[in-house]
Amino acid sequence: MFLNAGPDVLDEICIFIKRRKNPILKVREFILRNQSSIDERKPRSLNIKSTGRYYNLLDLFTALNTEYFSGTVTASITWGKKNPRRAVRKRKLGSFQRDRNIIRINPVLDSSSVPRYFIEFVVYHEMLHAAASFERSAGGQRVHSREFKRRERDFKCYEQALAWERSTWRA
Repeated sequence: MFLNAGPDVLDEICIFIKRRKNPILKVREFILRNQSSIDERKPRSLNIKSTGRYYNLLDLFTALNTEYFSGTVTASITWGKKNPRRAVRKRKLGSFQRDRNIIRINPVLDSSSVPRYFIEFVVYHEMLHAAASFERSAGGQRVHSREFKRRERDFKCYEQALAWERSTWRA
């Protein structure tokens, strides 16, 4: 879109980058006028795979949804993709993508060495994200609000799951 922007718009962008204070009225106006030039990309198709070697995520999800959420969580759940390059980096055990209403669980958890209560806790945590509304904070959206953390402690094996995580994943 900005390949066709005039020098006034580009100058305003440069000033904003340098100072971060000035309003960007010309930039906003330019974007509104040219929004149609942005390609609407279709989201990639989802490949839902809830059955793992040791755990069936859909079974865990359904049981947790009934027990804690009265069946109100409508998200899909799937194992994430295995990526050996990211194995050493900070490990993300689960995620919830609100715009696609999908929960992804890291496939490293599909192991006989991972206790059922721990994977249930990770699924429950992500289901809380799916069920929770966002709380605004000064820095934007707050996804782990006090209410979220309070509800997280309602999980039947909360302390046990945290202890296992500390002794295994964060060691």
